[in-house]
Amino acid sequence: MLASAKKSRKPNRALAHIVRDRWLYALAIPGLLYFLVFKYAPMYGIIIAFKEYVPFLGVNASKWAGLKWFNYFFSNPAFSRLMGNTLLLSFYNIVFFFPMPIILALLLNELRSQRYKKLMQTFLYVPHFISIVIVVSISYVMFGSTGIITKAVQQLTGTSVNFLASPQTFRPMIIGQTIWKETGWGTIIFLAALAGVDVELYEAAMCDGASRLRQLWHITLPSIRSTIVLLLVLRMGSVLDTGYEHLILMSNAMNRAVSQTFDVFVYQQGIQQGQYSYATAVGLFKAVISVTLVALSNHLAHRLGEPGLY
Repeated sequence: MLASAKKSRKPNRALAHIVRDRWLYALAIPGLLYFLVFKYAPMYGIIIAFKEYVPFLGVNASKWAGLKWFNYFFSNPAFSRLMGNTLLLSFYNIVFFFPMPIILALLLNELRSQRYKKLMQTFLYVPHFISIVIVVSISYVMFGSTGIITKAVQQLTGTSVNFLASPQTFRPMIIGQTIWKETGWGTIIFLAALAGVDVELYEAAMCDGASRLRQLWHITLPSIRSTIVLLLVLRMGSVLDTGYEHLILMSNAMNRAVSQTFDVFVYQQGIQQGQYSYATAVGLFKAVISVTLVALSNHLAHRLGEPGLY
């Protein structure tokens, strides 16, 4: 009797909470609809990765192909090159780009003048809103054969470097553009985490004679460690996502050997050549790897004593 009474009481309590917070739940409806319509409903299209999809026949009427496209992709001689380019570019992103918002947020947090701090934040946020097409165009002007940076390097070293066509300079330029464009915007989360650090900890450290560097190492960084780990776990989910727009804009016949990644390959096969099933199979492979990496990195975060993502 007591067990049944408790079970009947739980739905009533849940309903009471929904009625009480009905306006909060109403505010969540647009977000839920967005994810249902644009994220979950399109997942039905994944089935074309296992079919020989013909747009005129539709998804259901297209011939079943099984794992044909996956076998074709894994046996493709370009698979190892695509995997290497994608992983190497993602590795550079994690090593060089990921720490930059943290470092910049720590530097901004040390500014005494709030007015100067807000002014600097405004200037640092602006590149995020600049289209990647504009960023690449600026790079072409500055690093072209007659660009100011190319001329400066030529005068300093006596040798001419073709930054835009050299495979050796392609990845550094991609990472440099990403750092310039997104570092300032990435500081928002870390500045919010820094705002939650208890000021009394700094006061106690100052009483003990700790320098600013000691306070940074023993108070600031440990206080935002959970945020750093959480964002790193989320970053693992996009290891194979390099973005095709940026790479296509920067690629040419001379650097194509290093600019070809999974995203560029999906765009070329799916949009340009119309092999929708093949492109979907490659995208599904990326998604499975990304989910696996998120689960593994989240498990590792728990092993290290951090809350992780879930």
